[in-house]
Order: sequence, then structure tokens, then C-alpha cells
Amino acid sequence: MASPTGRAGGRSGARRSPSLAQLRAFTAVAEHLHFRDAAAAIGMSQPALSGAVSALEEILGVTLLERTTRKVLLSPAGERLAVRARAVLDEVGALMEEAEAVRAPFTGALRLGVIPTVAPYLLPTVLRLVHDRYPDLDLQVHEEQTASLLEGLVVGRLDLLLLAVPLGVPGVVELPLFDEDFVLVTPLGHRLGGREGISRAALRELRLLLLDEGHCLRDQALDICREAGRADAPVTTTAAGLSTLVQLVAGGLGVTLLPRTAVKVETTRSNQLLTGYFADPAPTRRIALAMRSGAARSTEYRELAEALREALRPLPVRVLDAEA
Repeated sequence: MASPTGRAGGRSGARRSPSLAQLRAFTAVAEHLHFRDAAAAIGMSQPALSGAVSALEEILGVTLLERTTRKVLLSPAGERLAVRARAVLDEVGALMEEAEAVRAPFTGALRLGVIPTVAPYLLPTVLRLVHDRYPDLDLQVHEEQTASLLEGLVVGRLDLLLLAVPLGVPGVVELPLFDEDFVLVTPLGHRLGGREGISRAALRELRLLLLDEGHCLRDQALDICREAGRADAPVTTTAAGLSTLVQLVAGGLGVTLLPRTAVKVETTRSNQLLTGYFADPAPTRRIALAMRSGAARSTEYRELAEALREALRPLPVRVLDAEA
């Protein structure tokens, strides 16, 4: 056999890689500094362990151990490479643990993207469901506007989205959860405040306050206005979030449309607000989970959608069947 320190060994090392068995043998010897104890520790015969270490020395082209009749010592190169070998084995172990977690349903990380007009009102239900039913799932929440969420889903930055649909994006599968009505939020003293059976046509003459550009709820509100026969909806005041929007209404700057799931949270912050309800069929929005077509965890996502539908039933929404 060529000398471990010979030039041939160096050239061989460029063509061959150590095996995990060789690395385990070497790290065991490095830990125990005794061939018999090292062999017993990893369940390998002493001759096989000695051969594995010798083969590793040949592949690496360095002497790892100083062998005498009475003891085993690490060479200077062995001391350095023992650290590296242990790190490699630790990483392989982590890889196997991660693979096992991936094979087990509802474990590991799940990166969920949520739009701002959903997050404050549905996340308590989502988080409670995950905590109680899927305790090994590492849920990571990202609140962003629709365009950013879709970009994140397509490129793999996000795994699942919770947002308003339809999206109409190729390669994205929607799992509908529920429909919810919009209500009209007005300041005190407004002629429509607190009324029921409001006609959509009333929206033609109202001073409607909207969210900033980029929010899907803004686009939905404008669509509702167009359906009501309003040719345009001139906007002089906008807000970055629903909380600010509702406070503007409380201050008398206009009225706004609010999804039913947001009413309890947003309107209880002020005693200067009234809520009006539209006549059937009221304007609505649909909320769904969205995933990539062919997602590796699609079965889990569909199961999560079904569990979420049940968890959402106490809210003022119309839960949808899986086929909706």
C-alpha cells in the first residue's frame, strides 16, 4: 500500500471521497484513542475499524494517527481533521432528522403568507388550530400584500397563502374556505348608520374611503361600486390599514366597506361608528388558501384547509365545501 503521506495518495484524494463509515471509524478512534474501545462504541470489528482508518488516510493523503504498541495518538493533521469529520457526521445526522420530519405530516416549517385585511381577524383562529391540532408544525407567518405573496409563492419563498380570491394565476391552486359579506361603516348621525336592507345603489352617492393602492380590498370595493352603477369613485383620502380607515370614518371624513370578520375588532375601538347591512344579495368576498400546483405537501394543505373550515364556523362567514 502506498504511504499515506505519499504524492500518489494526494492525487487519489482528488478523485475519491471518504465514506461515512470511514469518517465514523476515524472520529471514534479520535474520541477514544483506543482501537478496541472505538470499535465497540460503533459496533464494528477492530480489524474493520483499523482498515477503515487506513483507507481514509490513503484517500486524504495524510497520516491521521500515530500508532505505537501501547497507545494511539492523533497526529497534528488528525487533530484538525477530526473536528471536520465530526462536523460532517453531525450535518449528515441533521439531514436524516430533517428527512424524517419531512416524511411525517404536519412537521417542519410551514411558511404562510397572509394579506393585511385578513391577518388580524383570522390568525387567532389559525394559530389556535395549529397549536392544538398540529403541535409539531413550525408555522411561520408573513403579512404582505397580494402581489408580493403571489411572487413569494411562485418562487418558493412561501408555501401557502391565506387571501382573497379569485386570483386567476396559472400554476396556483385555490382551496376556498368561506364567503363573507361586506357591511357599511358610517359615522354617528349618518342617514344609513345602523340600517338594514341597504340597497347597493346607495353607494353611488356616498363619500367612500378606501385603502391605499395595492390592497385587494380596495379593488373589491371599487368593483362593488361599479356593480352598483357608480361610474367612478373619486378618492381624496386613503389609509394603509383598516384600523386607520375606520378611525377616519369615526372622524366624519366619509364611510367605508368592511368585511364582516373585521367588524368586531375594528368598530369597537370607537363609539362614533355605526354599522349598516346591505339587502340580499350583499356584496361579498371569498377567502381561500392558495398553494402551488403539484406542491409536495398538497395533501397536508388540503387537510389543513378542511380543518380550518371547521374552526372558522363560529365566525360571521359562510363556510364552503371543499368542492366550492
